[in-house]
Amino acid sequence: MQTAALQTLRAGTRRGGWQRAAEPALVRAAQRGSAEAFAELFRRHWPRAHRAAWLVVRDATAAEDVAQEAFLSAIRSLDRFDRRRPFGPWLHRIVVNRAIDYARARELRREVGGELAEPAAPDAATGPSEEVVAALGALPPEQRAVIVMRHLLGFTPGEIAKALGLPRGTVNSRLRRGLDGLQAAVER
Repeated sequence: MQTAALQTLRAGTRRGGWQRAAEPALVRAAQRGSAEAFAELFRRHWPRAHRAAWLVVRDATAAEDVAQEAFLSAIRSLDRFDRRRPFGPWLHRIVVNRAIDYARARELRREVGGELAEPAAPDAATGPSEEVVAALGALPPEQRAVIVMRHLLGFTPGEIAKALGLPRGTVNSRLRRGLDGLQAAVER
């Protein structure tokens, strides 16, 4: 279910004027309160944000909720955003952290007897195979998140460590354990 704020953002992406603007100019305008500039940031970043959320939570409806909440959080925190940094990694940090929180909470609900529906994938022209997505879904959320950030969003291990507030060694070990788990699952 879409929130009114998300509907406004999606409607704002249909307006002209900002499509050719550089991202730093969009961020400055959005920080000054331009809904159109933020709508353009939304248009540019929504597909990857939603895909990242889906790859961590493995549920299309939940991924939409997670990505929406991340964008709303970004709107509320935009005044604290450092414009010298790129917007995308900052937003993806919010998305991935919210997706991890959601996945952890869902695992806790499952442990106490909650049933979950089979996840439905979002429409995507490219991406990992169904087999890899299924294997990715079997990993713990923390491993899933670093693999999504590294191999599907293109972050470096250092960027992941910074984005998630983890030591680089922790990121590397989660990547290694996650990739080992993926390989074992695919070989089965």
